[in-house]
Amino acid sequence: MFSPGIDSTLVRRYDREGGTHAHDHAQVLFGVEGVLHVEVEGHSAWVDASCGLVVPAGATHAYSAALAARVLVIDDLAGPVTERLRRFVLPQGWHKAGLEVDTLLDTLLGTSTLRARRRIDLDALTERIDAELFRSWTVAELAAACNLSPQRLRARFAEGLGQSPQAFVRERRLNRAEALLRRGLSLEAAAVQVGYASASALSTALRRERNSGARQLRQRRAFLES
Repeated sequence: MFSPGIDSTLVRRYDREGGTHAHDHAQVLFGVEGVLHVEVEGHSAWVDASCGLVVPAGATHAYSAALAARVLVIDDLAGPVTERLRRFVLPQGWHKAGLEVDTLLDTLLGTSTLRARRRIDLDALTERIDAELFRSWTVAELAAACNLSPQRLRARFAEGLGQSPQAFVRERRLNRAEALLRRGLSLEAAAVQVGYASASALSTALRRERNSGARQLRQRRAFLES
């Protein structure tokens, strides 16, 4: 939910890769949810719930999002604060703070510029996790795959995805399990493939996290195929 001063129509959803383009006006991007990767004039940057980005007028840029990302985008801006590419800090919960758009710009564009930091290649990490869902992934192993400390990985996941690394892995496991069960695989076989110790453990996780079970998934498949 946004404060009354924020026009929710300014929030855009990105869930794919966009081609290179440019505008004759500057844009300011405020991260709301997820991670949006942006390349501006050959410089890699990103926007998440912890940071925003100024894209200067005329700068060629392209974007991509491995998972759905929501970003508040303000167009048609001019002035010294929008003349150069910069990432800036967003205070936690900024979109619920009751700020008008003009106040938002005055306040947030005056915040600290973020220094470059190591980017998490979420596509590569997701591919690696999906290839070994049977594995008992630890936070330390996930962090090592991203060349980060476990503490930094937890912080970055919380900032960008709003969940822990363990929750992200669990989500990938259950996504695959649901797909396997829809294809008719047994609960026992699916549990082995996605890293659950037993069929009952997978069944419990599906009920708790997805409010579904193997029987419901198979019934849904049978209905669609009838």
